[in-house]
Amino acid sequence: MTDQQQKPIVIIGATGKTGRRVASGLAARNIPLRAAARSTTPAFDWTQPDQWDQVLAGAGSAYITYHPDLALPQAEEAIRQLVDCARRQQVNHLVLLSGRGEEGAQRAEQVIIDSGLSWNVVRASWFMQNFSESFMAEGIMNGELILPAGDVREPFTDADDIAAVAIAALTRPELRNRVFEVTGPELLTFADCVAEISRQSGRPVRYTQVPLADWLQALQQQGASRDLLWLLNELFSNVLDGRNASTAQGVRDALGRDATSFADYVSRTLAAEIWPQACHA
Repeated sequence: MTDQQQKPIVIIGATGKTGRRVASGLAARNIPLRAAARSTTPAFDWTQPDQWDQVLAGAGSAYITYHPDLALPQAEEAIRQLVDCARRQQVNHLVLLSGRGEEGAQRAEQVIIDSGLSWNVVRASWFMQNFSESFMAEGIMNGELILPAGDVREPFTDADDIAAVAIAALTRPELRNRVFEVTGPELLTFADCVAEISRQSGRPVRYTQVPLADWLQALQQQGASRDLLWLLNELFSNVLDGRNASTAQGVRDALGRDATSFADYVSRTLAAEIWPQACHA
């Protein structure tokens, strides 16, 4: 193992959907890592750049996830500041998780690409795990998912696939300085996804479409933050306009295998009893 490889890999956003998977995968390979989040010591907070030097000190590379999403207007400058910090701390390689079809995310990607450091971008479509580990999980468990999304099809991608591609980018030098566009193998509507969950679970789960303005107003009344409301409006009004209605080969390019299907994700999630009400219906 080279001196560079012996340096820890920093996982920024280590408690998030992909961050914890990347950390777990690296730990299973006995690769030195440093988990970084608001709850760690040292802590990493995107609003506290004065903390970042101690998080990156002595690291060889970093996996970067921006919370809540690179689409936010402030994300580009935050990534620029992080790149400056990485240069100061002589971090050699940066891997950025990005969002497919998001103009703000593309600007942040360019900061990484132009950084002068070695880099990778893992550009992912909507996570399958949003149905089981995020804001859609409650609706699935309650038997009705209510969203402002119509018949636009999306190549939902498995967070395990995203993490596996990120780990490959972090550990295989021959993959450096490339964008990996990561999607699932098929195009599905949100209603298609809910129907598959219902079919496999044997429990009725329905999908209901509502106007975007009504949905956002309900979230605001429930206490959703301004940033979250802005992001959800951006995702449902712009990103879900059909621009991502195509599959890509990032999983195969990085890992030499097919991407995980939504049906396989549902089967695995039910086996893990992540949807407890569905599992025990």
